[in-house]
Amino acid sequence: MQTLFDLTGKTALITGAWRGIGFALAGGLAAAGAKILINGRGQDKTARAVAALREAGYTASELVFDVADNEASIAAIDGYEASHGPIDIIINNAGIQHRSSLMDFDAADFDRVLATNTQGVFHVSRAAARHMAKRGQGKIINIASIMSKMARHHVSAYITSKAAVAGLTRAMTSEWAEHGINCNAIGPGYISTELTQSLFTDQAFSQWLTDNTPAGRWGEVQDLVGTAIYLAAPASDFVHGQIIYVDGGMTTTV
Repeated sequence: MQTLFDLTGKTALITGAWRGIGFALAGGLAAAGAKILINGRGQDKTARAVAALREAGYTASELVFDVADNEASIAAIDGYEASHGPIDIIINNAGIQHRSSLMDFDAADFDRVLATNTQGVFHVSRAAARHMAKRGQGKIINIASIMSKMARHHVSAYITSKAAVAGLTRAMTSEWAEHGINCNAIGPGYISTELTQSLFTDQAFSQWLTDNTPAGRWGEVQDLVGTAIYLAAPASDFVHGQIIYVDGGMTTTV
């Protein structure tokens, strides 16, 4: 049974993994045996994350590039494959947020959110899939959101980007499953991280959240780790094109 969730010998690239959800997923996959590649745009931040994983006894290194830059994404992934070997698992976690009313949303800010949250998934996945297809296997896990199927005010670009990630996951499946590449997504609910700290400390919002979440609490980054390991491991070899919502039941209620 343990072999179903064993990632020993696998290399996993996790984008935007120097903190928050990405870093938690990196630690989880490392504990399952994977070698971890920490991606981010800044050398100092990724280096600190790598050092923390190594200090915990895991195998980790950094791969610094901006997922919004297609050429940089291709160069980084092709370069690693050529010099170090296969990247077996991709977790497309990098994402940004910008809050504004839809009527007043600046077009440049809207484009910037989509460039990272959606186009970044395309850039990294396509670059990796070209290598995975030749080997006949690979795992791609996209971080979607409950906002892939829901909506709230003042986060229109984020909603649009995450809805597109859900669609892109299905599109990847329709073309890449035949090459042995499993493409799935995780849809986190409201998770307590640095990015959601202002909402977490807003008593009125937190009360609304817990009242509307059947589990009755905020999610923690560790709540996502088991699902990520499952989607990265042999246990999910016949799972394709799915979005697993890890949200305490929020998307199932009205």
